Amino acid sequence: MRIIAGNLRGRRLNPPVSLPVRPTTDMARESLFNILNNYVDYEDCTVMDLFAGTGAVSMEFVSRGAKEVTSIDINAQCTDFIKSTARQFGVENIHVVRADVMDLIKRAYKKFDIIFADPPYALPELPTLPDRIFEKELLTPDGIFILEHPAQYSFVEHPHFWQHRNYGKVNFTFFAMHLDEE
Repeated sequence: MRIIAGNLRGRRLNPPVSLPVRPTTDMARESLFNILNNYVDYEDCTVMDLFAGTGAVSMEFVSRGAKEVTSIDINAQCTDFIKSTARQFGVENIHVVRADVMDLIKRAYKKFDIIFADPPYALPELPTLPDRIFEKELLTPDGIFILEHPAQYSFVEHPHFWQHRNYGKVNFTFFAMHLDEE
């Protein structure tokens, strides 16, 4: 895995093989950020990365100049790896939290410009994540929620559905409070 763009471009993430994750592929991450590049000013952006795993998506946001990134994962190995990577890369604007994402959403109060979630595909609550994010009002007015999910789920009927993209086995559905078709 490598950082695709920004000031950390080309840096490699070498997670231990024992990490219980399904990382977003480099190709899918690159495609995701190619979409976001058209809508996001990273320098003014606050990001929350749910089910952060290796932290690759978090580091990609950091590399592109995000003001602040919060990475959440329940697994201590994952959070330790993200912290270690941040130290290795000299990153200071990342906040790593070891927590159960579903519990954290219930008590969260801070708003973010971007929330990215790559939950385990077998997570029973996966289909409810968009509702939970919007019910808790965790996005800024122009914020974007991105959910990575398996093909079996469709969110086109969701009131905040914005767009869907498919890259092989990786599906991204984008949600927004204000739906501007540009």
